[in-house]
Amino acid sequence: MSRIGKQPIEVPEKVDVTLDGLSVRVKGPKGELQRVLPEGISISKVENTIVVKTTSDKRKSRERHGLSRSLIANMVQGVNEGYTRKLEIVGVGSRAQLKGKALVVSAGYSHQIEVVPPDGITFKVENNTNVTVSGVDKELVGNEAAKIRAIRPPEPYKGKGIKYAGERIIRKAGKSGKK
Repeated sequence: MSRIGKQPIEVPEKVDVTLDGLSVRVKGPKGELQRVLPEGISISKVENTIVVKTTSDKRKSRERHGLSRSLIANMVQGVNEGYTRKLEIVGVGSRAQLKGKALVVSAGYSHQIEVVPPDGITFKVENNTNVTVSGVDKELVGNEAAKIRAIRPPEPYKGKGIKYAGERIIRKAGKSGKK
C-alpha cells in the first residue's frame, strides 16, 4: 500500500468537494476543478477529510493509489490557495511584457514570441525580467511555465536564457587560449 495514498486529505472550510463515483469536483474561493480518477480506486468523504483506497490488490490499482490521492490534494490546495511559478529572464536585451493577457517574450531571436495563456492561467511581469505564472491547476501552471522556459533555456557558458527562480545553472569553463 502507498504511504502517500494512506494519508487522509484535510478539506478546509471554504472548499466544497463533490464525489460522484470516480469523478471529483472541488470548488473553492479561487475557482473550480474537476477530474475523473483512474479505475481501481475508491474515494470516500468522512466529515472534513477525504480517504482514498484501492479496490483490489492488483498492481495497477496499487500504482494509482498515491497518484489519485496527490491529484485530489493538489486540487484542494489549488482552489483554496492557488499555485504560482516564477521565471527569470537573463541576458542583454531579453525581456517580457504583457500584451492584453498574452505574454510577449524577446529572447534574442529575430522576432518576438507570443504566449497565449489557457483558461485559468494568468501571467504577471515585474521589471521586464521576472515572469509569474499563476492559476488553480498545478499541472497547467507547471506546463505553461515549462513552455515559457523552453523558448530559450539557460545555457551553461554565460547563464543567459529563461530559468526558474532559484534554479542553479551549472556553469562550464569556456575555451582555453592557445599556448
